[in-house]
Amino acid sequence: MQDLPTYDDVVAAAARLDGHAHRTPVLRSATADARWGAQFFFKCENFQRMGAFKFRGAFNALSKFDAPQRERGAIAFSSGNHAQAVALSARLLGMPALIVMPLDAPAAKLAATRGYGAEVVQYDRFTEDREALTQRLARERGMTLIPPYDHPDVIAGQGTAAKELFEEAGPLDRLYVCLGGGGLTAGSALSARALSPSCEVVGVEPEAGNDGQQSLRAGHIVHIDTPVTLADGAQTQHLGTYTFGVIRRHVDGIDTVSDAQLVAAMRFFAERMKMVVEPTGCLAFAAACAAAESGALQGQRVGVIVSGGNVDLARFAALLAG
Repeated sequence: MQDLPTYDDVVAAAARLDGHAHRTPVLRSATADARWGAQFFFKCENFQRMGAFKFRGAFNALSKFDAPQRERGAIAFSSGNHAQAVALSARLLGMPALIVMPLDAPAAKLAATRGYGAEVVQYDRFTEDREALTQRLARERGMTLIPPYDHPDVIAGQGTAAKELFEEAGPLDRLYVCLGGGGLTAGSALSARALSPSCEVVGVEPEAGNDGQQSLRAGHIVHIDTPVTLADGAQTQHLGTYTFGVIRRHVDGIDTVSDAQLVAAMRFFAERMKMVVEPTGCLAFAAACAAAESGALQGQRVGVIVSGGNVDLARFAALLAG
């Protein structure tokens, strides 16, 4: 295996992304600060291009393609946000893209992926192996596979969100990051160790899909069945080799939250901060709320990466009304 990515790779990714990715806002909430006696800094990747942090990693990876790779294009598998990120990045860089997406992918994410010009092939996530299908298509078409998380360039690109957060907010006591396959968590940990070495980095998974938590405890990658959770972006079955390598070295712990906690976080964002955030994007704040309720964050400076806002509005409304 190649060497694990480093913070130097994050810095290089930031240079490639300059002028292409949005430098998303770091928002505050007086209500959250007063309620829990901490200072919260929300890095709002729901305002990123295509609505999620995934643009960072995809554009960084595709921008490093050589001429033959660009001609044949990129292929990826994703439940939605990585799909849109690769599709948009490929369009911006002038190359074709093929995305393998589950049949139950959110309609808005499916429509957006096609809208960015990508070809979409769908599969049943509960009966078919998306990685095997994608690898077969990559061989047949000569396309370069960019996985959603287990790739050094993807990890480095994702780490630029936390880099910007620390540059704007300064040192933090704790940083909460959503955890699916681990690209954002691993990249964020690289930035945290370089820019705020004493910051505690916490990955957050849905209760139904705590493979990362199990892996960190066991010391090796644990595979699970596809979890059933509102957090469709975190329905991964295992961490990647690269992501687990970084997480094992640099992440302090992994928390889990319930679907009910995700909906509560969605409601807070909508009512108090006037933001639309998808369930997966609420993982970090839901865990921060739970820790704050216990008094664990009293007086601390707490970073929360809000990972994305791509959710069907009808579903969003139904969840908040339920």
